Amino acid sequence: MSHEAGSAEGGANEYTVSIRTMDVIVAVLFMATAALVMWDSNRIGAGWSPTGPEAGYFPFYVALIMFIASAITLVKAFVTKTPELGTFVERTQLKSVLRVFIPSAVYVCLIPFIGIYVASALYIGFFMVYLGKYKWWLVLPVSIGVPVFLFVMFEIWFLVPLPKGPLENFLGY
Repeated sequence: MSHEAGSAEGGANEYTVSIRTMDVIVAVLFMATAALVMWDSNRIGAGWSPTGPEAGYFPFYVALIMFIASAITLVKAFVTKTPELGTFVERTQLKSVLRVFIPSAVYVCLIPFIGIYVASALYIGFFMVYLGKYKWWLVLPVSIGVPVFLFVMFEIWFLVPLPKGPLENFLGY
């Protein structure tokens, strides 16, 4: 596929970004993450003590391998004679991904403020209405029932505390 706007299907999908560009972006992000892990592993001890490996020993070397692999990908993206210049994702595909990613990111951001159970009820309900096009008479029991079941399972049966918000505090949990 070329870099020109549109596609063979009549111009419905426009070019967004090349595979090569995404290779570079992902390689740099992985290298930064690996560098952070190596730095922190070294901070807590990444060597070998008389009793065995220190706490950061294995994370350091896993991150080092990740850094080297990402560096190879980065170098390959710049020095290859036939770079991957095809379209990484078309606009319609990107819109489909963002329809799921954005609500998921909002869900994760809401958890510290309203708790995992209320956030989950909202998340499930939103997706059932927004993507599933379900009727409210089915959305309400499912979006409320699933988090209530999970609350009973984790908080009461397994005694595993998960992030709670104002509602759970009001109810005494």
